Amino acid sequence: MRYVAVISVLAATSLLVMAGGKAPKPEAVSVEQSVLIQIEKDWNQAIIAKDYQTVDKIMANDWVGIDFKGMKVTKEETLAELKSGESSNETVELGEMTVKVYGNTAVVIGSDTEKSTYHGKDSSGRYAWMDVFVKRAGQWQVVASQSTKIGELVAEAK
Repeated sequence: MRYVAVISVLAATSLLVMAGGKAPKPEAVSVEQSVLIQIEKDWNQAIIAKDYQTVDKIMANDWVGIDFKGMKVTKEETLAELKSGESSNETVELGEMTVKVYGNTAVVIGSDTEKSTYHGKDSSGRYAWMDVFVKRAGQWQVVASQSTKIGELVAEAK
């Protein structure tokens, strides 16, 4: 048993020496990941500011979403709800985001806390979401989204 402990200490020491005496650094964020995080931020700000031109540019024409109630929605339906005021975000505080880039496709997973209305009813709360982006003609656009409202019981379980 003592032998295993000594080997473990030697292995840990060797790893520290090879790393220059420093803990390993976390992976650097790529340029593409930074761009996608900024697009997420811009998209949320555009919705709050009612900047439908920016929202239209970020969302691909063939975008489809699954809302937090499990309903399929199209870009046209979403823009119409935003323009009519039937759905709106007053504030959105984005949480950390994870970005995975696979060539010309990327997946962004994140969360937010928002003050919002949906179909005229208060929908404020905390959400987990996922967006799928495709790079077309050098431009990233979101092609699919899914949002889940995090209930109180789920939040308490963490």
